[in-house]
Amino acid sequence: MSLPVRTSASGTGTAAGRAAATPPAAGPTPAELLDFVRRSAADTDLVSSLPLDPEGRTWIRLNGPAGSEAWLIGWPPGTGTGWHDHGGSHGAFATASGTLKEDSLAARLPTEGWKTLELAEGVDRERQLTAGEGRAFGRHHVHEVRNESGAEHAVSVHAYYPPLPLMRRYSRTGAVLRLEQVERPEEWQ
Repeated sequence: MSLPVRTSASGTGTAAGRAAATPPAAGPTPAELLDFVRRSAADTDLVSSLPLDPEGRTWIRLNGPAGSEAWLIGWPPGTGTGWHDHGGSHGAFATASGTLKEDSLAARLPTEGWKTLELAEGVDRERQLTAGEGRAFGRHHVHEVRNESGAEHAVSVHAYYPPLPLMRRYSRTGAVLRLEQVERPEEWQ
């Protein structure tokens, strides 16, 4: 498998970039997080407690296992995350209702020192996750998730360990991935 082939430098590394590269301490594995999100997605009382908004995503923070961060998220028709990573955390998510589409990259990206990457052919992956389906991912996962339905809400459960130190947001045009923004936890909690 090819890795990204071209980068544009953005300067020196940052403390946030170094923190994201630090391996997580002992905690739940991706498989344990996947088990948690699947069980949570099957909890009809929990899922029905989420208020759904026709205009934008809604969420409730959950108590994840062993110090992990977890979220119950509602997705109105046509909404999505855009391309992003999880700042060095591993995780899992499962669909509780509706269908979510995930596009991901099967390549490990550098965490700092670039603004644009030209992706090699064959790094794109796509999957549909219907109610009851989930997936785990590692510390270097880059993806976007969306509800492509024109009429139906989707609901999902997500868990991360360690709790998200940051999220990097990207834009994508063809094979070019561009770092657009770095978000910190205080911006989404």
